[in-house]
Amino acid sequence: MRQIRAGIIGGAGYTGGEMIRLLINHPGVDIKFIHSKSNAGKAVYEVHEDLLGDTELKFDEQWHGDVDVVFLCVGHGEAKKFLDESGAALDGVLIIDLSQDYRLHTNGTRLQVNGHPFIYGLPELNREEIRSAHGIANPGCFATAIQLGLLPLAKAGLLGDVYSTGITGSTGAGQALSSTGHFSWRANNIQAYKSLTHQHMKEVGQSLQQLQPSGAAVHFTPWRGDFTRGIFISSQLKIEKSAEEVLALYEDFYQGHPFTIVSRKPIALKQVVNTNKCLIQLEQVGSQLVVHSAIDNLLKGAAGQAVQNMNLLFGFEETTGLHLKANAF
Repeated sequence: MRQIRAGIIGGAGYTGGEMIRLLINHPGVDIKFIHSKSNAGKAVYEVHEDLLGDTELKFDEQWHGDVDVVFLCVGHGEAKKFLDESGAALDGVLIIDLSQDYRLHTNGTRLQVNGHPFIYGLPELNREEIRSAHGIANPGCFATAIQLGLLPLAKAGLLGDVYSTGITGSTGAGQALSSTGHFSWRANNIQAYKSLTHQHMKEVGQSLQQLQPSGAAVHFTPWRGDFTRGIFISSQLKIEKSAEEVLALYEDFYQGHPFTIVSRKPIALKQVVNTNKCLIQLEQVGSQLVVHSAIDNLLKGAAGQAVQNMNLLFGFEETTGLHLKANAF
């Protein structure tokens, strides 16, 4: 198998840690550097302690250009800054950005890296474009779960007003301490936040419009949950097709997409935690349809999807390095 030389910028956080865990076990990847200014010189396992015995890699202060692909696991705004400062040194290097810096179009035009447009990295929507991309804008976690729940309806032109709620674990807020991130606050607690204003809704609207140019509006209320990993979304809308017709739309749309599975039984968050899967379940009463979708926010919502995109970019089987087991117990 071909060996891809990979670098990681921002390897100390939750997403960076997941990138390391996936790539050190990927049969086609050789990690050349893991960049972290605050942890330069430290062994990776000193920060990500579960990797003790798995790797002897150390964090670097400088990034190295002798790579085929760079994963940007940095905060919003930092990815664009890194690419602006690196300039021509990144010629020929493929970029997979996990921040939100390159997801949105500007006046209908995709943002670019070294003269090439960034492709929105949702394989279930843009698989063929991803294969030939130079830059991938990895989707947001909430955006991934919401879109995968709605794409088949958008393709059929069936979306109108959609009312979505979604709950996320504490890792969705990142590693930095905050008043709503402490265990004492999260435990036995739940809270709505950014109601109808969450930043991921812009990319959701952009993607849905790609399939259904008009008539769709998603109204989203996110919740902070009392657990560490995972996202569970419920989206409700009115529909005039039968339950059997709607189920057929979903099963046809996701046929051939290995990580998005339509379940005929109730789904639960534990089925997807520690996997790159998105599970979808439909419930319909009369003309009211509820679409449930569940993902791991750090994997299908971040690092796992980034590896899935890398596999497409370099011609690997899409599932390579992503055969992961759910934390069922």
